[in-house]
Amino acid sequence: MTRSLSDLTSDLLAAASKAGAEAADAIAVDGTSISIDVLNGKLEQAERSEGVEIGLRVLVGARQACVSASDINPATLTEMADRAVAMARLAPEDPTIGLADPDQLATSWDADALDLIDPSAEPAPAALEEAARQAEAAALAVKGISQVQSATAAYGQRRVHLAATNGFSGGYGRTDHGLSCVAITGAGTEMERDYFGEGRSHAEDMMSPEEVGRLAAERTIARAGARKPPTGAYPVLFDERISSSLIGHLLQASNGTSVARGASWLRDALGEMVLPKGLTILEDPHRPRVTGSRPFDGEGLPTAKREIVADGVLTGWTLDLATARKLNMTSTGNAARGTSAPPSPSVGNIALTQGADSQADLLAQMGTGLIITSMIGSSINPTTGDYSRGATGFWVENGEITYPVNECTVAGNLREMLRTITPANDARTHLSRVVPSLLVEGLTIAGA
Repeated sequence: MTRSLSDLTSDLLAAASKAGAEAADAIAVDGTSISIDVLNGKLEQAERSEGVEIGLRVLVGARQACVSASDINPATLTEMADRAVAMARLAPEDPTIGLADPDQLATSWDADALDLIDPSAEPAPAALEEAARQAEAAALAVKGISQVQSATAAYGQRRVHLAATNGFSGGYGRTDHGLSCVAITGAGTEMERDYFGEGRSHAEDMMSPEEVGRLAAERTIARAGARKPPTGAYPVLFDERISSSLIGHLLQASNGTSVARGASWLRDALGEMVLPKGLTILEDPHRPRVTGSRPFDGEGLPTAKREIVADGVLTGWTLDLATARKLNMTSTGNAARGTSAPPSPSVGNIALTQGADSQADLLAQMGTGLIITSMIGSSINPTTGDYSRGATGFWVENGEITYPVNECTVAGNLREMLRTITPANDARTHLSRVVPSLLVEGLTIAGA
């Protein structure tokens, strides 16, 4: 690439103004991704991609349009601008669209303090292949593992730059390292599988390939002989590996887009208890070395800590500029932006208050019920919060795990479920979503 991302966005804005746009913002992203798969100790697949993508949003009055491309030739930039303006003139009017006012914009930030970029050299494909091979070998070394379905090592680096005609211009980058392994036990209809994966921004924070493979194997062995659980109403413990999905439903229901459309089961819950007293959901976009961190949002607004839920009470919606205007509120600095679509509100790093008890303590409190470690499919009514999902995990009797289960469904209502949750103390704090295991009272289980 001969031009910087900053120059590309500047050129896009100039082209948009020349084409007749009254306002515009532009985004440029470049990156590299490498993925290596190993099977039976040999290289199965190797992929590498790199390139630049650019996106332009233009505004003509109360109308807007977005275009994107992966070609950065000057002629392409001109064509993008002309096409975007022509599209905007035909688009429906929306009085809530528009760029941020200059006094709303982020004016200073410290991207280096977020420490999102690994300063070490890009890993060689051979090193990634060896890591995947070690993970596979470690899984196969565990007694009872019949095969490894996949072992994958990956690396990515990405830089983004955003600029707009309101004067904003800024960029930052991040790196990602990943390693995962999927192991299988048994054969035929008795086959069961499970996985473990690790992802970090810095290679030095990654656990060893042997540990990844061993954990994948141990999870898989524990699933041998799975059967259906009994049908009935029982307490359910959402294991830490999937508990964030439950909180994710609350985050989606408090998203400004859902609320503005009236398609949220929380639409009338602002200022009300949505979690038990004592529990808080904190969003922190400035956590170092964490995937969801960013110095500013997709509209150039500053990002900051905020409590989405405070002491059990829903304090506000997640908003970008457009949804804030629709709801007569102020943006929370949560706009996310890709190259091909306008900004939309999105939550980054969140953490739920952890409890005082371990998962084992919660099992003792549960007595008899289900631990869910994996979920399949989804049937969620966004308006009522009615919840139904396929699940696998373990059956618990007298506070102890008795056997693995599969082919069951759990159902309830999210509003009622979330008001009864009891958190454990086992959340992994390096994740973007720090959510411990959650015990939920009285779900309906459909099994045998």
